[in-house]
Amino acid sequence: MIVQLDVTIVNLALPTLAADLRSDLAGLQWVMDAYTLLFASLLLSAGALSDRIGARRSFLLGLGGFLLASIACGLAGNVAQLVAARALQGVFAALLVPSSLVLLNHAFAHDPPRRARALAVWTASGAAAATLGSVAGGALLQTLGWRSIFLVNLPICAAGIALVWRLAETRRRPERALDLAGQLLAVVGLAALIAAIIETPRLGASDPLVWSAAALAVVCALAFIAVESRAAQPLLPPRLFARPRFSLALLSALAVSLAYYSLLFAMSLYLQQFAGYTALQAGLAYLPLAAAFIAANLLSARVLTRHGVRTAIALGSAVCAAGFAWLSRLAPGDSYLWILPAFLAIPAGMGLAMPAATGLILSSVEREQSGTAAAAINAVRQTGAALGVALCGLLLAGGGPGAGMRTVCYVAIAALLVSAALAWACLREAPSP
Repeated sequence: MIVQLDVTIVNLALPTLAADLRSDLAGLQWVMDAYTLLFASLLLSAGALSDRIGARRSFLLGLGGFLLASIACGLAGNVAQLVAARALQGVFAALLVPSSLVLLNHAFAHDPPRRARALAVWTASGAAAATLGSVAGGALLQTLGWRSIFLVNLPICAAGIALVWRLAETRRRPERALDLAGQLLAVVGLAALIAAIIETPRLGASDPLVWSAAALAVVCALAFIAVESRAAQPLLPPRLFARPRFSLALLSALAVSLAYYSLLFAMSLYLQQFAGYTALQAGLAYLPLAAAFIAANLLSARVLTRHGVRTAIALGSAVCAAGFAWLSRLAPGDSYLWILPAFLAIPAGMGLAMPAATGLILSSVEREQSGTAAAAINAVRQTGAALGVALCGLLLAGGGPGAGMRTVCYVAIAALLVSAALAWACLREAPSP
């Protein structure tokens, strides 16, 4: 919940940050992606650390660090300081997610139907945070300013620490090593890729820095594959990708996250900068997204039980793509009622597909690898979010609010349809998780 809250609130604050901190579009992208980049690239090591020191201890460390990083965000005096503090938030957020899934998976390991329902509730908690973030965030921005959206994390983190302190610790695996070489390559490679995409509109595609960043990303990717294939305890064991269900779950999570977070970034700017909405009005406009997401999450357990993971992923991706197809026809001056069908279909599709992909990946590995699997799918989700924001900024900068928005929608549709087609074609024999 706390991890998702800071995504929604900061999206709403983008126009305010642009004005108060005198930031351009690239600066706003870094405010978003500094968080998701560190979050995504550290999740795999966080999963290993959770196995090594215990999920409860890892979760408490993440909450405490997130609290301190939120204070740093609230005290930032310029865009550079805010980006650095957001990166710290991402570091500690990475500790929270895999450890929470490990705690959940251990609690329901011998009862798959209850685990499916618990996963739906776990995912829905993020949607509840999105609801809180859209309304409370808009109100805070208009009354107390943008710093308040970070300081509101303090009582939530404090309450979480008090509650988690009472939980029993899970079994620790002190022999679980951290793959430092693989981790460094993952961080540098993903940062270089995001930097190349974000800085292209500002510097130009032919700029040496852009080409150098892109080349560095490719080199790091190749080196990562080489290192992981030889490591005794790799960050992400390559043999897991030989399991079709594992690979398809990651692909689905990547497609849905890329599409959804590009929507949040683009529409936050569109509603406030082009449609004239206030921060509170934009927050209220996002309520249907959260409501549809929660409803679909709760429905996903029934779909999984009756029709299986294949239908849940394919149907969810297709519904999400249909929402983007509708949104691609958006024209200046269209009313909110015209936008509403897309704001219902897109999160509904995501709410169906994401719990299915999460359950699929957890059921495709042995119990002792659940921390690595949980970290893998959440790393891919956050990578999709970072890429979605980066690509969205690139497309909006190149095409303006009208043509740029349509191109964003077309990219999202293509990614989602590939996910739906592969799930339908390749998961025929896969049982529901």
